[in-house]
Amino acid sequence: MKDFTELLGCLRAAMATHSTPSPGVRQRLGEVEDPATVRRAGRILADLPPAGPDLRPVRVAVLATCTIGPFEHLLRAALVTTGTRPTLLLGDYGTFELSLAAGEIDGSPDVVTCLLDERYFVPRDWSAVDTAGLTEHLTARFAELRGLILACLRRTPGAFVLHTVPMPAELRDSVISWRARAAIGRAWHRLNADLLGLAEDDGRITVVDLAGELADLAVTARDERLHRYADLPYTDGALLALARQVARVVAARSGLSRKVLAVDLDNTLWGGVLGEAGEAGLQLGGLYPGNCYQDLQRAVRRLREQGVVLVLASKNDAGAVDEVLIGHPEMLLRPQDFAVRAVNWSAKAENLRQAAETLNLAGNAFVFMDDSPFERGHVAAELPDVALVAADGDPAHLVRALLRPGWFDVPELTGTDLKRPALYRSRALRTDFSTGFASSEDYLHALRTRVTAHPATTFEVGRVAQLSARTNQFNLTGHRFDEAATTAMCADPDRLVASFAVSDRFGDEGIVGAAWIECRGQVWRVLNLVLSCRVFGRGIEFAITDWIVRRARDAGATALAGRYVPTGRNKVADGFWEKAGFTPSDEDGLYTVVPATAPSCLPTWIAYPETSDDRHG
Repeated sequence: MKDFTELLGCLRAAMATHSTPSPGVRQRLGEVEDPATVRRAGRILADLPPAGPDLRPVRVAVLATCTIGPFEHLLRAALVTTGTRPTLLLGDYGTFELSLAAGEIDGSPDVVTCLLDERYFVPRDWSAVDTAGLTEHLTARFAELRGLILACLRRTPGAFVLHTVPMPAELRDSVISWRARAAIGRAWHRLNADLLGLAEDDGRITVVDLAGELADLAVTARDERLHRYADLPYTDGALLALARQVARVVAARSGLSRKVLAVDLDNTLWGGVLGEAGEAGLQLGGLYPGNCYQDLQRAVRRLREQGVVLVLASKNDAGAVDEVLIGHPEMLLRPQDFAVRAVNWSAKAENLRQAAETLNLAGNAFVFMDDSPFERGHVAAELPDVALVAADGDPAHLVRALLRPGWFDVPELTGTDLKRPALYRSRALRTDFSTGFASSEDYLHALRTRVTAHPATTFEVGRVAQLSARTNQFNLTGHRFDEAATTAMCADPDRLVASFAVSDRFGDEGIVGAAWIECRGQVWRVLNLVLSCRVFGRGIEFAITDWIVRRARDAGATALAGRYVPTGRNKVADGFWEKAGFTPSDEDGLYTVVPATAPSCLPTWIAYPETSDDRHG
C-alpha cells in the first residue's frame, strides 16, 4: 500500500496556515483509493478556512436511514477535491422521514444527499414463500419515499442526491428456489430503476447508481458486524465510492465542470512516435494495443458530441500530423474536431496558455492528457489549475483514466452545450479573421454582431441557470441563481429574468448572457448580470445594459441600480457600471442611473433584430 504521509502532511500544513490546499494536492487526494487515508484527510479538512477564492462554498445536508459513520469525512474530502468548500449539515440518527416530512432542512442547504440502506425498504420479517408480498412492500416503500422527497422539494430550494441500493446477499440467499430468487431479483432491480426514475420527476433530483458503481470496484459493499453492531450498512470503500459520486454531482451543480480536453498525440491518441515510426508505424486500430488508442479516440469523440471542446497539444511537425489526421484510415478524430491545434515544438504549457487565451477560458476549464510525466509536471508547475490525466502505463486503461474522475459532468445537457465545440472553433476563426483589420472597431463592425434579448422562456431556464453557475469572470455579484430560483423569478411579476443571445457572420453563439432583475416599485435593481467569456471584448455587455435601461424606462422606473461585488475571479468586470454610464452611489458597490435621461450605451457595431414581438428588445 502506498504511503500517503506526505500528502496528509501537505493538508495539515495548509490548515495550519489557514489556506486551502493547492490544486495539485487536491487532485492527488482525488486519486487516492485507500478509504482510511481519505477519511483521515476529511478529518484534517474540517479545519478549512471559511472563505477564499480557490474553493466555491456549498452547504450539503446529509440525511440517512442508517448510521452515517465515516461518510462525513469521506464526503468532505471528496467535495474539496472537486473545488468546493463544503459546510456539512448532518441529520440526527433516526430522523430521516421526520426531516423530510417537516419540509425544511436545517441550515438551508444547497444540496441534500440521502444515504439509503435496504432496511428502509425491506421489512424485518418477510416470508421467503411470498415473493409477491415482498414485491408489493418494496413498491409501497418506494412510493412513500417518493412522496416525501417531492413534498420536501416543494418547500425547499435545494437539490437532492439519492442513490440506488445494492441488493443484500442475505435477501437473495434466503430464498432457495431459483425461480423465486429471480423474482426477488427482478423486484429489487425494479426498485433501483424506480429510484433512478426520480430524476424525471424534478430537475433538482439526481440519483447516482451506487449499485452499478460497486459492481465495477474491488470493494466489499457490506461489513456484517458493523451493520449489526452500529447500523452501518456500508464499508468505508463503498462509502468512499458514494461520496465521490455525490461530490461529482455537487461540483456539476456548482458550475465547476471542465469545458476543454487538451490531448497529446504520440502514445496518447495513437501508439508510437510519429517522428520515429512514421505514419505506417503507428499503432492504431486492429489488435492490442492499437485498439486501446482507437477506443480512446471514440471516448474523446463522444465527449465532443456532448459539448467538450477539444484542443490538440503535440510536439510534432504540423504537416506530418495533418497528413495522419486527414488520411489515416483508422483515425476517428479529424482536423475539424479540434477548436485549437497547437502542433509545434514549443513547451506544452505555453501552448495551453495560448489556447486558453484564444478560447478566452481560464486554466480551470482545461483537462490535459499526456503520456509524458515531464510534460504533465511542467504544466502543473506553470498552470496549476489545469487538471492532469496520465496516459502512460498500460494503454488498456486510457479510457478509464480519462472518464473516471467525471471532469466534464453537467446536471443536464443544454442546446448550447451540444453546440459548444463548434462555437469555440468559430471563436478561433474569429481570432484569425481579426488580423486583417487596421483597428479593433473595424473588426467589430465587420463581424456584424446581432443581440437578441427577451425575458427568459421556460425552455431557456436551464441554460440561464447554467450560466449563473458556471460564469466566474463577468459575474457582477457572484450571486448564483439555480434553476429552481430562476424558475420562481420568471413567474414573479416583480422580477425579470432576461436572456441574451448573440450571432455574427461566423454563426449563432446561442444564449451567452443573462440578467436577474427586481422590478418592484420605482427603482429597478439588477441582482446579477453574467456574460459568457466566449463573447468578451465585443461590447455585448453594454448592449445588455442598454436593453435593461430601455425596459426600465418604458416601465416608468425612476432609477435603475446595479451592484459590483468582487469575488476574486471577476476583476474583468470591475468598473463596468461606470463605463455603462452609471454613477456610484453612497452605498459601497452600488451604481445607479436615471432611465429617463440615460444615454444609449449600445455599441455602434451591434444590432438588435427588428421585431414587434414584445419578448424581444
